[in-house]
Amino acid sequence: METSLHRQLKQLYLRRGARAEVPVDRFRIDVVCAGELIEIQHGSLAAIRDKVRALLATHRVRVVKPLVVRKQLVYVAKEGGCVVRRRLSPKRGGPLDLFDELVYFTRVFPHPNLTLETALVEVEECRREGRERRRRGRRRRRKNWRVVDQHLVKMGEVRRFRVAADLLSFVPPTICRPFHTAHLAQALDAPLWMAQRIAYCLRQTGAVREVGRLRNFRLYDVAEERAWLRAARKEALRKAG
Repeated sequence: METSLHRQLKQLYLRRGARAEVPVDRFRIDVVCAGELIEIQHGSLAAIRDKVRALLATHRVRVVKPLVVRKQLVYVAKEGGCVVRRRLSPKRGGPLDLFDELVYFTRVFPHPNLTLETALVEVEECRREGRERRRRGRRRRRKNWRVVDQHLVKMGEVRRFRVAADLLSFVPPTICRPFHTAHLAQALDAPLWMAQRIAYCLRQTGAVREVGRLRNFRLYDVAEERAWLRAARKEALRKAG
């Protein structure tokens, strides 16, 4: 079932001359604009991996991945639909969430016909009261809230990735070289497991290459010096405004 969030994002990409829900080959495409196939994927990128790979053989494809940075939770009673309560989800997202999905998409990206686009979004998530469920081993029962819809509240920064070197914009240019995942975690102020996931994606897409080992760490360096400098310059200009 299509969510309101997906429908709202689709409307944002429906520019003049664009068409929605277009059959192409054996697939249905969210938006077709100027010969480009646009797929909006709020779920896992792994779910459309084979579809995108098949389309890339003969079409230009843009995959739009919304990343939720802020979520307002709205709880609605089962009967009557009245709002029981609202609260802000303590979970916050960010640009690095891309790598949670890209880890399953490295066999597709990069590709000459593919553009991967991320959009930072704030959403309102509606949860409806369901049956109470009993917790195992306890007498206490807890309500079962299920997600019924998501609405777009605000759309923020949009970033596009066309080649592997574009991913280097996530790597601070001040990081030591060669670097390992502990260096990356410190530079990004991120947990080590996240740095390991990012390094894996960078290596699998060809943005970096393994150049040695330091104790239990793999050492990485950029695949191409020019690509590194170009990505660092691009990121510096973006931050400057």
